[in-house]
Amino acid sequence: MIKDNQKHFNRLHVVIDAFVIAASYVLAWVIRFNDLLLGQPDSVGTLPIQHYMSALALIVPGFLILYHAFNLYSPKRVQGRRLELANILKANALGVLLIMFVLYMTKENDFSRLMIYIFVCINVAAEAAVRMGIRYILRDMRKRGLNQKYMILVGYSRAAEEYIDRVIANPQWGYIIRGILDDNVPAGTTYKGIKVLGRIANLMVILPYSTLDEIAITLGLNEYYRLEEIVAICEKSGVHTKFIPDYNNIIPTKPYTEDILGLPVINIRYVPLTNTFNAAVKRLMDIAGAIFGIIVASPVMLAACLAIKLTSPGPLIYKQERVGLHNKTFQMYKFRSMEVQPEQEEKKAWTVKNDPRVTGVGKFMRRTSIDELPQLFNILKGDMSLVGPRPERPFFVEKFREEIPRYMVKHQVRPGLTGWAQVNGYRGDTSIRKRIEYDLYYIENWTVGFDIKIMFLTIFKGFVNKNAY
Repeated sequence: MIKDNQKHFNRLHVVIDAFVIAASYVLAWVIRFNDLLLGQPDSVGTLPIQHYMSALALIVPGFLILYHAFNLYSPKRVQGRRLELANILKANALGVLLIMFVLYMTKENDFSRLMIYIFVCINVAAEAAVRMGIRYILRDMRKRGLNQKYMILVGYSRAAEEYIDRVIANPQWGYIIRGILDDNVPAGTTYKGIKVLGRIANLMVILPYSTLDEIAITLGLNEYYRLEEIVAICEKSGVHTKFIPDYNNIIPTKPYTEDILGLPVINIRYVPLTNTFNAAVKRLMDIAGAIFGIIVASPVMLAACLAIKLTSPGPLIYKQERVGLHNKTFQMYKFRSMEVQPEQEEKKAWTVKNDPRVTGVGKFMRRTSIDELPQLFNILKGDMSLVGPRPERPFFVEKFREEIPRYMVKHQVRPGLTGWAQVNGYRGDTSIRKRIEYDLYYIENWTVGFDIKIMFLTIFKGFVNKNAY
């Protein structure tokens, strides 16, 4: 059955990984000491090849343990490609740190550090390529009807329909849904080819004689009182059981659970930046990035100051009240791009196309986002972050909190100079709802790598803003 296949596959996967690690290490040695192949063995230095190769006895099992620790032997069905690549990078990064620590502690000064760096680079690339190949092979096998998982759904609900939609859209997962059991929908009813086979009580008859690999409980909210009974029946059969809750309209995002002395508590929203360590890492990145940005952008900022001063009367820096972390207001800095106007007039109006208040220089600065550069100082102060949801004025926050569901969630993190919504084109006069959708995705899926990706994308498509007026 599928469990045995998975066990054998994992063993084979470990063997393949061991070969990849060893081959990457040997190739790194060849690249580092390639003069040896040309008849110049002295280029190896004071350590013979046997000394380097003996290290494989620790490196291969050590890296395999790290791969296991970073969930790299989880079924491909439940681990996406990006997550798998991230875990490969993390495991190898930790691996190289451990190697360097061992070399330092054992005073192996002649052991080539460059060779280790080359090894890790090759190993990451090779592991990523091999695992992509494995995914391709598994996908092809499942499309041909091999290595399938057979399952049944208990309960006809929106959750059942959404699960069926995803399984049909992803045949590479290898799931075959044999049918649905439900007490409220007549037998024979079909949804996208999946039939309602009968009542939930039929579980008692089906399970002893079936070859099911999984049962998915997809009860509607009004039937949750039966959950304990159904779980008990399923677990007696020994078949793996999972629960797909029908609460997308109540908790539309990714929740997480915690254990309070044995009592499971569901938190409606997972925000990685509420973790102290994550927040500290992000803050260090912000400080370093802001200092670097100020130094690099200082000639541009000086030119902007001269252009503003020479073309229109008024201050160089425009301060505007915005709502930030935990709904607290702060003064956000921008280069002044408009004519000076009464504060009350400015507070309640967005800039529109061909707005007469925008100066000639201001129009260029808005298009190229130069007017946003003073916010690097907001980042140093701690009011903002390099990456995060863009902050809004109090007047509009009060307006949107009533009109747009989950709008206020964006204030659980520091606002950003750039963000996931902005690099996807939602800047200026664009859909607020779509902007919030992207902001929430960022908030719930934050990682250091995600921040770096957004900053990288900002360089290529985030500065020039066609929607800035």
